[in-house]
Amino acid sequence: MSTVDFIRRGPTRPDRPGPGPIPGQLLRALDVSIARRVEGLLAGDYRSAVLGQGTELAQVRPYVPGDDVRQIEWNVTARTGEPHVRVQLAERVLVTWLVLDTSPSMQFGTADRRKADVAEGVAIALGHIASRRGNRLGVVTFGDAHTSSHPPRQGRVGLIGLLETLRSEPAPGRTGATSLGEAVRRTSSLARQRALVVLVSDFRGPLDWRRPLLELAGRHDVVAVEIRDPREQELPNAGDLWLVDPETGRQVRVDTRDAKLRARFSAAAAEERTALRRTLASLGVRHTVLSTSGDWLRQFALFLKKGPR
Repeated sequence: MSTVDFIRRGPTRPDRPGPGPIPGQLLRALDVSIARRVEGLLAGDYRSAVLGQGTELAQVRPYVPGDDVRQIEWNVTARTGEPHVRVQLAERVLVTWLVLDTSPSMQFGTADRRKADVAEGVAIALGHIASRRGNRLGVVTFGDAHTSSHPPRQGRVGLIGLLETLRSEPAPGRTGATSLGEAVRRTSSLARQRALVVLVSDFRGPLDWRRPLLELAGRHDVVAVEIRDPREQELPNAGDLWLVDPETGRQVRVDTRDAKLRARFSAAAAEERTALRRTLASLGVRHTVLSTSGDWLRQFALFLKKGPR
C-alpha cells in the first residue's frame, strides 16, 4: 500500500477530519522541490565531514604504507616523482528527524481541520520524501503523557506506524505545560550525525527551548513549521465565553462583546507571533506558518521550494 493510499483510506470523523487530500502529483512536485533545493535529500548529495569512500575529491596526499593502491593519483605522482593518493569525502545518506507536537493544544481547530491534522499531513508529505532513496527518517513526539522516540529507519514502515499512532486518541494523564525544550534536547542527544530536523508545533508553552534550539541549529539544519488556527489570533463577537488553556486546564470567563477586549487580544496574539518569528530567525532556524484554514500543503510546498536563505 502506498503512502497516498494510506492517506485516502485512513479513518476520519467530523471532529477528526484528517489532513485532507494530498494529491500524488503534488507529492511528486514536493519530491522535486526538496531534492533540488533542500540540502541533501538525495542519497549522496549530502556532504560528509569525514573521509572515506566517495566520489568527491577532498585532498591529494603522499602515499603511506597501507593505502589502497587503486587510489593512486597518477598525474601528481608523475609530476612529483613520489606516489600520491586521492582522499575522498565519504558519501552518506541524509537523516531527517521529525519532531512532532502531540500536546492537547494541537487538538484545537475551528476551521477546516485541527492543528493535529495539519501536523499529520506535514509528517506524511515530508516522510514520503525523507524515507526514499536510502535516506532515513527518525521521529520524536512530545507533549502528551507518552512521548516517544523512533530511531531513523529507511522505507515507509516506520512512518505508517507513526501515523496510525497519531490518529489514535490522545493519551490521558498529561498535566502541565508542554516542554518543547525537553524535546529539542532529546533530539539533540539522538541526532549524532548532521541531519535535517523539522519541528512541527504550535509553539504554545514555556519559552524553555531557546538555548537548546540554538545548540541544535549549530549542528543541524533546522526547520520550524508553526501551525495556527484563526481563532488563536482573534476573538469572535459571541457574548460570554469560557476560554480554556488545554495545556494547563486554566479557565477564564470573558465577554467577547467588548470591542476593546477583542482588540487587545488580537494585538497581544500578533505581538506573540512576531516575537516567535524574530526569535527563530535569530537562532538561524527557517520558519513557516501553516493554518488549519485553507490549503496548507500548497503553502508548505511553496516554502520548501524557496530553499535555504
